[in-house]
Amino acid sequence: MDAPPYDTQVPTRHTASSHRTRRWTLALPANATNWVSVWRRNYLVWRKLAAASMLGNLADPMIYLFGLGFGLGLMVGHVDGVSYIAFLAAGTVGSSVMMSASFESMYSAFSRMHVQRTWEAIMHTPLTLGDIVIGEIVWAASKAVLSGAAIMLVAGLLGYARFPSMLLALPVVALAGLAFASLAMIVTALASSYDFFMFYQTLVLTPMLLLSGVFFPLAQLPSGVRHVAMALPLAHAVELIRAAMLGRPIVDVGLHVAVLIAYAIAPFFVCAWLFRRRLMR
Repeated sequence: MDAPPYDTQVPTRHTASSHRTRRWTLALPANATNWVSVWRRNYLVWRKLAAASMLGNLADPMIYLFGLGFGLGLMVGHVDGVSYIAFLAAGTVGSSVMMSASFESMYSAFSRMHVQRTWEAIMHTPLTLGDIVIGEIVWAASKAVLSGAAIMLVAGLLGYARFPSMLLALPVVALAGLAFASLAMIVTALASSYDFFMFYQTLVLTPMLLLSGVFFPLAQLPSGVRHVAMALPLAHAVELIRAAMLGRPIVDVGLHVAVLIAYAIAPFFVCAWLFRRRLMR
């Protein structure tokens, strides 16, 4: 039997390599604006339940702020030259951003991806998986900005933050929201069920909350623990937010911003790769 013509033979290795390249390309954003459609879709859904959503996001940090602020404040007095509740207010903004962005990227994004299969429907449009992931990250960061800004407003009205210097904290809140949302999307890419998120909440978010200067100054920590804390994104976010809210000079601003940018960008490529393996087999 004669061999088939040369031009009908497909080089298998080359085809497999091209297929992998195409899959990886689809896991990245198609362009710089496609993600807006995903963000707008999530916004239109959220708008119907906006009041209840905002109440849920604000209740926990407000309880921390007033419960610990007034309770411990009576015993502690002043910290770093300000009342304890003023010191705590800035930390509460940072923790609220972390929790809001993380929970939206985990529970809500997982629902849209795994339960409702909204992502699967979107991927039948010209949007790529990368567009969806960026849209989800920016949406989670947007909700974190709303949460953080609301607490800042309350703190400012009660005299625990200085206006207009506290407005400088808004870009930090947005950047921190992107960082925490991007990190949480890695967990979402790995999660098999909602129960999986408890590991991240207990083993990552809670220690970060306690070690990042939210409730007490980082200087109170032992040297080794302090170095670990400075590798965490929340510590850098709190340092920047506290300085802005209290009207103080911001020290090492370049370092703090660089760390938050790194946490916002690097995890995106990790979660994009993980989502590609999970959804584009």
